Amino acid sequence: MNGQKKNALGEIVVVGFALFSMFFGAGNVIFPPFLGMEAGSRWLEGFSAYFIADIGLAMMGMFALLRVGSSEQVLRRAGKLPAEILMCAIVLCIGPMVAIPRTSASTYEMAIAPNLSGVSPVVFSVAFFALILVLCLKESAVVDIVGKVLTPLLLAGLAAIIIKGIVTPLGTIAPEAQIDSAVVTGVKAGYQTMDALAALPFGILVLQSVVDKGYTESGKKFRIMSGSSILACVLLLAVYMGLAYLGATVSAQYTNEIGRAQLVMAIVEALMGKTGMIIFGIVVGLACVTTAVALTSSAAAYFAKLCRGKVPYKVFVIVICVFSAVVSNLGLDRIVAIAAPVLDVVYPPTLVLIFIS
Repeated sequence: MNGQKKNALGEIVVVGFALFSMFFGAGNVIFPPFLGMEAGSRWLEGFSAYFIADIGLAMMGMFALLRVGSSEQVLRRAGKLPAEILMCAIVLCIGPMVAIPRTSASTYEMAIAPNLSGVSPVVFSVAFFALILVLCLKESAVVDIVGKVLTPLLLAGLAAIIIKGIVTPLGTIAPEAQIDSAVVTGVKAGYQTMDALAALPFGILVLQSVVDKGYTESGKKFRIMSGSSILACVLLLAVYMGLAYLGATVSAQYTNEIGRAQLVMAIVEALMGKTGMIIFGIVVGLACVTTAVALTSSAAAYFAKLCRGKVPYKVFVIVICVFSAVVSNLGLDRIVAIAAPVLDVVYPPTLVLIFIS
């Protein structure tokens, strides 16, 4: 019995780490510091709204999925055809239209461009999605690789940067905010991460991994999934709050005319110099690769299932990677701008159906 409990605890840690890394992608790196910078002395107020709109809703999506058994069942209350249309829209948003290209654009702007001058964004996008293609085509144990290897490295790098920023702040927090409402801006930033939408396909991916490990009874599945979700939530809370605070410490130095990626890089360089830029580049690369792999495999699996196997999973992986490579060359800020009106349409019905479930 003790061995089973110990093994279950180990699985909760691995799956929780994997969930953290899947959710902590491109948007999660750039939005909290920018929100902290815009909100100034009201950064905690803005951060709280951001966290509720981001991870609060994502966790609600995870538990709704656990309760009804599948993402399709969460949306099915709208009717079979509307549910399929909405799920396609969700997968396109968190997939090749916005979120997957954003992982490549973020990695280039925050990891490659500052550290390796002369690298073409087009060449990088091809190399980035070639790596994603290889990782997804193998259909390897994504959850285990992410949870056991990549996430500890990611957390160590983030902890080093955040702790340095807390111990030696870069400046005083501006008394006045640059925005009218920190709460409204925080909610919008939380929307832009698309984590609440990603919770449905991510939940299916992780749930299947838990079942494959032998946890087939509903009670044991719920225990592993709920425990890992809470662990991921706590880790994300600590990281997001730290990043938002770092942004607040430079609120008297920058305005919202600076780009999101440029702000993050300016903070890291001021805190840790060139060494910090390299560490942060590795952190961003790890965050974006793990998220891109999870999103690509989830989107390809969904569309393959939708076609009832007539178009294989691997074909969808190739199409998604090629399309995402093209879109990623629009640049990070343009992708974020394009996403806003699309999410205004997709988010409300999805949230209503999650609440109902």
